[in-house]
Amino acid sequence: MQIWVDADACPAVIKEILYRVAERTQMQVTLVANQLMRVPPSRFVRSVQVPSGADVADQEIVRLLAPGDLVVTADIPLASDVLKKGGLALNPHGEFYTNDNIAQMLTMRAFMEELRSGGVDTGGPAPFSQADSRSFANTLDRHLAKVRAAGLRGAGPAPAHP
Repeated sequence: MQIWVDADACPAVIKEILYRVAERTQMQVTLVANQLMRVPPSRFVRSVQVPSGADVADQEIVRLLAPGDLVVTADIPLASDVLKKGGLALNPHGEFYTNDNIAQMLTMRAFMEELRSGGVDTGGPAPFSQADSRSFANTLDRHLAKVRAAGLRGAGPAPAHP
């Protein structure tokens, strides 16, 4: 398993958590973005720069990920594609996207886009908080513990719903 990061809009604090996780677990973490990303010197952390353009980074992540890989993203359509390919998707607030919730999230996203295109001010997302970063770190740690336990038992891949 490796971790892919939709890095263009990923909060810096989440990237820092992922860098520490990469070193601690010796797991590959790859940041994908259409801009140059500075990453710490590590054999477990790398960045991939893709050309500018709508969804180019998303398409590259989906192309490269393997079933069971984890993708960190706030992008709901990307999360949907990740789930379809057998990957896991976790948002920076520490919530997993699942086959049970992704359709509703896509519908809500489309509805909000429709409102905005009609001139309705829908506000924006709440500011990213310290509680969000703690929730992300805790959820990621629990998931990685399950993956390690499943690997030690020889039980095959980790459960689809962390």
